Amino acid sequence: MEVLMPEPQIYVERTLAIIKPDVIDKEEEIEDLILRSGFHIIQKRKIQLSPEQCSNFYAEQFGKVFFPNLTAYMSSGPIVAMVLARNHAVSYWKELLGPSNSLRARITHPHSFRALYGTDELRNGLHGSLSISSAEKEIRFIFPEAILEPVPTGQRARDYLNLYVKPTLLAGLTALCKEKPADPL
Repeated sequence: MEVLMPEPQIYVERTLAIIKPDVIDKEEEIEDLILRSGFHIIQKRKIQLSPEQCSNFYAEQFGKVFFPNLTAYMSSGPIVAMVLARNHAVSYWKELLGPSNSLRARITHPHSFRALYGTDELRNGLHGSLSISSAEKEIRFIFPEAILEPVPTGQRARDYLNLYVKPTLLAGLTALCKEKPADPL
């Protein structure tokens, strides 16, 4: 009888999640909900952004009426930034967050994170990246040391294995054969 093993899952899509200053006291509760929703927390950092850093982070919102209030709010206290990973991370995180206006979220998506933790349109509790490209940009902003290169597939993966993995394995196995341990286990 053949045992069927499930294909290993590699969570390559990442998104940025931010717990905003007014709900930082709910960090553990929110983190637990994130993990129970099938995400892996790849990196986590508690930081306080300056108004200038907030302006740079939300540069796409520059010129909008709420921009000064947004930067003041986001720099008013510490935040917890997390890199979340799973299949379809960006779209699933946005779905869990619900509408950006917490008041609307309570009506249309009552179980969403913003309905549960937000207080109004500006103070919606949590941030999520809008797209894969904005997620990469935001992750690099908060975690400049993060490596976001795509996992190689196809010929690129074979080339990587031939160049880096196989020579190391060959050298290791050759050394093991020369040693001929009496008890290999």
